[in-house]
Amino acid sequence: MTLKPGPTNSLTDLVGLRVGHYTADTDGFLTGTTVIVGEADGFVAGVDVRGGGPGTHETDLLDPINSVERVHAIVLGGGSAFGLAAISGVQDAMRSEGRGLEVLPGVIVPIVPGAIVFDLGRSGVVNSTPDAAFGKKAYEDAKSASGSKKVKTGTVGAGTGAMAGGIKGGIGSASVVLSDGTTIAALIVLNSVGSALNSKTGEVYGIAYGLGNEFAHLGKPSAADLAKAPGHIALLDNGKFPEALSLNTTIGFVGTDVALTKAQCKKLAGIGQDGLARSIHPVHSMFDGDTIFAGSTAKNPSPNPAQFHEILTAAADCVSRAVAHALLDATAVRTPAITLPSYLDLFPSAKI
Repeated sequence: MTLKPGPTNSLTDLVGLRVGHYTADTDGFLTGTTVIVGEADGFVAGVDVRGGGPGTHETDLLDPINSVERVHAIVLGGGSAFGLAAISGVQDAMRSEGRGLEVLPGVIVPIVPGAIVFDLGRSGVVNSTPDAAFGKKAYEDAKSASGSKKVKTGTVGAGTGAMAGGIKGGIGSASVVLSDGTTIAALIVLNSVGSALNSKTGEVYGIAYGLGNEFAHLGKPSAADLAKAPGHIALLDNGKFPEALSLNTTIGFVGTDVALTKAQCKKLAGIGQDGLARSIHPVHSMFDGDTIFAGSTAKNPSPNPAQFHEILTAAADCVSRAVAHALLDATAVRTPAITLPSYLDLFPSAKI
């Protein structure tokens, strides 16, 4: 396969998808909401849920045996179960515009599945969680001029309060264009109990799947940096976790512009989980609720079996790359409750 990143190397390289964030990092908040919005008629979607503690909304609709074929938006949010309230803000905004599924004459229901990560208390105020207003503001951001540009990554939206293996996590995105012109792209909210870096070498797992010079600015951290870092890395050599770091969850979306069925989208989501497994260790733990949505904008014809296999293979790698960008793009935070350094704060020698 001849592979290269898309023009922005982010989810918005899929024509027809827009991304918006609402970030709350003042006044006792460290959380946020991210929304992926499709065109007026929505897009075909599937989902794969793993881990012991998922927090999701409307995922049963995406089972291929059920009747609804398209969704109109997908919400990824902070705030644990409370953060699901942001979905109603997205639905209300879409309904006011007449966007959604017409279930009866004049009766519109926007189909908006979603998932959340656990970031409660990291601001120092446990009750500071997203509500419907977060969803509305994230949706407005998606509709703005920036919504179709390169996705904002790092400590934004649903990644604002994210933590990955004891250091700062966040939002990452990546895309790939196959030799036949097919585009695949992913967006990940990295908030894992496990680590996205090798605790023995300090190297980021996901950079192994980089395209061209995508991660050429990174090298192997020095022995001196590595010797200082173990206290910040949750993954210990014996596989045990500090108790304070035991509630997390990584969520995200991977999509393509070829026409897929709901069943094929479900398969794509499952393969996306393989991308998490290659870039986070351990993954899908009983303390995570790892959830990957998948979608098709159907801008290009349906793939034959060999083409679909190629899409699946590239999609897993795309997710791994998005995880790496999430770790690398995140910036450090300090609150009354927690101090989370960024990757390059811990390993400055890794930057070439």
